Amino acid sequence: MRVAELDTRLAAGTADGVPLLVFRLPALERTAWRRGLRAARSIERRASAAFAAATARVLRTEDLIAHDRGSDAFLAALIAPTRDGHRWPAPVDIRSALARIAATIEARTELDVDAGWTRYEVRSGAGAVSAIGPALARGAQERERYAFFSALGHELRTPLASIRGYLETLLCDDADESTRRRFVRIAHAESLRLTRLIEGMFEVSLLDLSGTFGRPAFGALDVALAGAAEASWAVAAQHGTELHVPPAAPAAVAIDADRLMLVLINLIANAVKHGRRGGRVDVGVDSGSPRTVTIAVDDDGPGIRARDRERVFALGERGPTPAEGSGIGLALVRMILERAGGRVEIHDSPLGGARFAVTVPRAANLPV
Repeated sequence: MRVAELDTRLAAGTADGVPLLVFRLPALERTAWRRGLRAARSIERRASAAFAAATARVLRTEDLIAHDRGSDAFLAALIAPTRDGHRWPAPVDIRSALARIAATIEARTELDVDAGWTRYEVRSGAGAVSAIGPALARGAQERERYAFFSALGHELRTPLASIRGYLETLLCDDADESTRRRFVRIAHAESLRLTRLIEGMFEVSLLDLSGTFGRPAFGALDVALAGAAEASWAVAAQHGTELHVPPAAPAAVAIDADRLMLVLINLIANAVKHGRRGGRVDVGVDSGSPRTVTIAVDDDGPGIRARDRERVFALGERGPTPAEGSGIGLALVRMILERAGGRVEIHDSPLGGARFAVTVPRAANLPV
């Protein structure tokens, strides 16, 4: 059926809040421009057939599907009650159906499919077309979260396995004293890494729930910098990296000290990871501005190309070196700083690698 008919059918029933699945082929428009309308129509017909076949296999017969000829969007309204008598499917079942249908369309058309879902509100009177944007935005956000937690789960397994292995070795009676001390230090460093990952997970969750913090925050720059240096010595020592963090003069900044420390720990760990093994990482503070304080973290790695400097802050992205990582550290850094009215920028480093420059407002400049 056409989308207008779908609106009519939903308006005639009690469909407020019905889950609406949306699938979109963004490449259709590009295909029409590059290869002509006939090629785009051919792909659309394959997509429509795949959509019909997938929904027939995945959804229930009472559910409604709609597509307008010439459109790159395909819709499915889940109006049928579930087998256990619930009015609408659970979100986990909706996401499962969304993924299975999208996979079928992608396999038949060999094109990427944007997919998402939202709640259709009859009372809004705006119709299904207006729900396409919010549905796709929600889908993108859910995929980002899934990628985040998948990466985090992988990262949590690594330090846990390391800690367990070293502790099991320590339980053996034949380990000498120097070996025991070394294993304890490594297990401690891995526990710190595990703590930072868990803290990062909670920070991302909290920052995602609210766009801003409830009230202005205040922190001490010197306390945050000293704490970050202390927490980073172990990871630097593991890589043989010389870490230089001079003490900072006391300064009140408009960000909680713990959050600023987490920002700096992530940046130092990133610099160590992507710098040369046995190299150097420098942290410096420029407090010359009356309104802001800037902290620079320099490494001696390969640097980051100008065209990649925005991309590395995306959740799940990793830097240009083959070093392992979860792809959440830099995303977390930007999220924390933006909520505090600060920013992070990437420049070339005098050490030959990358410089991450963190700028935060002074506490005195907060509005009363």
